[in-house]
Amino acid sequence: MLQETGSVWEISQLDLMVRMILAAVLGGLIGFEREWSNHAAGFRTHILVCLGSATIMLMSIYGFSEFVDEMNVRVDPARLAAQVISGIGFLGAGAILRNGNVIKGLTTAASIWAVAAIGLCVGAGFFTGAFMCTFLVLVSLYLLNKGEKYMMRHRRYHDLEITIFDSPGALGKIVSIFGELNIHISNLKMNPVEEDISFPQAAPKMKLAVSLKSAKPEKLLAALEAIYALDMVVHVESGGFDGSLPDGRGTAG
Repeated sequence: MLQETGSVWEISQLDLMVRMILAAVLGGLIGFEREWSNHAAGFRTHILVCLGSATIMLMSIYGFSEFVDEMNVRVDPARLAAQVISGIGFLGAGAILRNGNVIKGLTTAASIWAVAAIGLCVGAGFFTGAFMCTFLVLVSLYLLNKGEKYMMRHRRYHDLEITIFDSPGALGKIVSIFGELNIHISNLKMNPVEEDISFPQAAPKMKLAVSLKSAKPEKLLAALEAIYALDMVVHVESGGFDGSLPDGRGTAG
């Protein structure tokens, strides 16, 4: 049992330290899962968000205790907490990345927002809510993530953008590679690439936007390796890779 104080607006030094350490631990648990999964906002980021939120909550409740008896002062512990929830959005926005048609980081942004709520709970002494939220967030990030991947494995799509030299038969060669590996193309768009005016003699290029129905990773990898081997392929972009070989052709990143 933590040391009790004589007023609801006061907190012991021991209780203060326990709450701040607990906020760092709970935030670190969620951050470790994000770090383990190689996401942008990881271990330290989640600790700082949770600890900062707890500190602001503690300050909001106990930092102005000497003014509570003033006639013209109205104490509202929820005011700073509300600003934390709205202000944490800039970190969440920084974790969201877009690569072509693929958007990543939404789950990490949501975990940052949830960690801020956990910090506020710890700072306010609402430990049951903090522990329960931490447990459910970890279940959602780890267990439900695995279950979602398994259940949705036949409904996911892979989006590719392939830049090629516009030569006869180029499109047919790429389509045949997917066909040989039984990879279904659900959508295909072709757009010409604007040429650089400083190189008027450059061969015309075409950009292919390809949407593939979910395939086994080994088949998709084999298809990409076969596409990279084609001389007319200039560049390939996807959510999982984006790069160029020294000779100018696409490579896995």
